[in-house]
Amino acid sequence: MPSTDVELRPQVYKDPRPKEYFDPFHARTRAGPPGPAYEVARIATVVHALITYRARAFGTEYVPNGPVILAPNHASFMDHFFTGAFIRRRVQFMAKSQLFGGRAQTWLFTHGGVFPVRRGYHDEDAFTTSFTILGRGGVVVMYCEGGRSRTGKIADEARPGIGRLALESGAPVVPVAILGSHQVRNWKRLQFPQVTVQFGAPLKFSAIENSTRDQQQQAADLILGRIRELHAELGRIGRKGAARVARERLRAARGREGAAATSRRARPMP
Repeated sequence: MPSTDVELRPQVYKDPRPKEYFDPFHARTRAGPPGPAYEVARIATVVHALITYRARAFGTEYVPNGPVILAPNHASFMDHFFTGAFIRRRVQFMAKSQLFGGRAQTWLFTHGGVFPVRRGYHDEDAFTTSFTILGRGGVVVMYCEGGRSRTGKIADEARPGIGRLALESGAPVVPVAILGSHQVRNWKRLQFPQVTVQFGAPLKFSAIENSTRDQQQQAADLILGRIRELHAELGRIGRKGAARVARERLRAARGREGAAATSRRARPMP
């Protein structure tokens, strides 16, 4: 039987609107973190994720305080919501520029932490906005792949952009595996997949002020490789296995904390 896997197609769309059209969206995002509308959007997306897609997440304790890049695989327009729904921090992320246009959606995006990246261009404004968010200690969601996977299969090669962001910001990168989201499009047939999200241990890179293309690609490939490992492991052990591993990790952490507390109490007074 022939394989149904489909390779990601390179993005060829070019947004015809001028760069200046998107300047206000970047200016608002750079001015400060998302406002109260973000919490409204978070509540709505969490309820939607939990009820409609029975979504669950594991490993959220890996998301540190301070600047951080979350790097999920990309198979659905819902992936950024699945990524941000289960952590307490306010995440901000790039969205393709053609989503910015309708009044209601644009308002929700600009107040909910979303900023545009112009499709078909080397969009330096999107990078400037990302560096600004990380510079104030925020969270940026960025995908490694060159587009959405229609089958859930992860791309063979990463795009270098996330490597540049990681290297030139010095922010840690948390790989994120999302399993099942490629079937979200079946909602029109009233089919709602079960979605599982697994966060991994942060990857840390030495900061490089002006990284080369090769350095960016190497970092991006390393990040995508870790995402691929997480995704494969999640597919192998399933949600129950991920829950078991999370419980074991929590027990081990509590054991280390208990041992450390006992050691401190046992120290003789000077």
